[in-house]
Amino acid sequence: MKIAIGSDHAGFELKNHLKEVLFGKGLDVQDLGCADESSVDYPDYAEKVCTAVLTGKCQRGILVCGSGVGMSIAANRFKGIRAVLAMNDYLAEFSRRHNDSNVLCLPGRLLEKPAAEEIVRIWLETAFEGGRHERRVKKLDDLG
Repeated sequence: MKIAIGSDHAGFELKNHLKEVLFGKGLDVQDLGCADESSVDYPDYAEKVCTAVLTGKCQRGILVCGSGVGMSIAANRFKGIRAVLAMNDYLAEFSRRHNDSNVLCLPGRLLEKPAAEEIVRIWLETAFEGGRHERRVKKLDDLG
């Protein structure tokens, strides 16, 4: 699986940590920025990651900012993106099972690294259940 990952300055440290963890698991990770902790605008990196997912260059995306809120708002503006702000295992799992989320947003200032690693692991390993959830996801994709 190819994963696009991006952050703003507030999510830079966690993004780099997660990138190394994912590389260590043999996953193909495309780091789309930012490059350091200099102040940047989170919508720019949300756009890069969402575009990689929507064009098929990557199957899923991970975005990190300070609270995760800005990235999730920005990502969900792209038709076909189903971004989730997951701050715990339950949200990570059920956003995949029931909503087929394709972008995971994380709060770099609120999660410890081990918790973030577990959220990412669960999110990547959980399959979409389909069934009754498929029609709901289709309705989401048809909005706007």
